[in-house]
Amino acid sequence: MASGKTTVKWVDGMTFLGESPSGHSVVMDAGAESGGNDKGIRPMEMLLLGMGGCSSIDVMMILKKARQDVANCWVELEGERADDHPKYFNKIHAKFFVKGNNIDPKHVERAIQLSMDKYCSASVQMGALAAITTDFEVIEA
Repeated sequence: MASGKTTVKWVDGMTFLGESPSGHSVVMDAGAESGGNDKGIRPMEMLLLGMGGCSSIDVMMILKKARQDVANCWVELEGERADDHPKYFNKIHAKFFVKGNNIDPKHVERAIQLSMDKYCSASVQMGALAAITTDFEVIEA
């Protein structure tokens, strides 16, 4: 983990700038229904993006080690939130798409499972409150 502190600074209205210890920034904002101006990503959307990024990195690393000829890889995540505050994610579905040449579906399935169960700290963290399901599609390049 990168050393240092994550900082979230108010810009104006409901817009905030998040700065990571690794030196990267992201703009966050609320929607109009919450007094925001739609200038950035919603914080809860970032949680799903973090999980998707973390698990995708794992899946690609595992598939590369398995010598799979991957040309493209992406994941689509859908989250369902609780009705009452704090409206946390209670269900998350992640569908992975792996495009390449002669990709073995067994390797893809194993990579996703290893990511979800062992390597992706974001998935484990999100799974503490949400039921996470996955599936995948292999696409020939």
